[in-house]
Amino acid sequence: MNLRRFIWNTSLISNKKRIEWFPPFWLMRIKVLDLSPDWRHIKISLPHSWIATNIGGSLFGGFQACLADPIAAMACMKIFPDYSVWTRSLNLDFRAQGLSDIELRFQFSAELEQQIRADLECKGRSTPLFEYGYYLADGTLCTLIQTQVAIRPAGHKKINT
Repeated sequence: MNLRRFIWNTSLISNKKRIEWFPPFWLMRIKVLDLSPDWRHIKISLPHSWIATNIGGSLFGGFQACLADPIAAMACMKIFPDYSVWTRSLNLDFRAQGLSDIELRFQFSAELEQQIRADLECKGRSTPLFEYGYYLADGTLCTLIQTQVAIRPAGHKKINT
């Protein structure tokens, strides 16, 4: 078993630590501020540090993308454990400079969950679009995130033609 899978599946650590210790996030030094037990509400602090700063002095977009990418898929994996889940697309719209720490705020609405469940029941698959964002300390939207997640039957393999 690889380290990522061990961290994700072990019952020895909390869900907050599971995210913080996820290997792609280690150097980013993220801090999970809030994580609901059902994974429907997530807040994560992405610190402004020398390693995460671009030449303009703001948070590097690659760090933002790295953290934003798996969050919706991770939530879907917890809510729909019998399915294969992955990020299908990711779009970041940078609206304000991240000159300080920023906070990722993710919310999984009941309406979207109902839509996904209906898709899974009727079509056996779903590809929902999630919108969430990074916010500055004053509440200003720094980066709008749009992520499309593929939810497929367990063991699904994409056939390339």
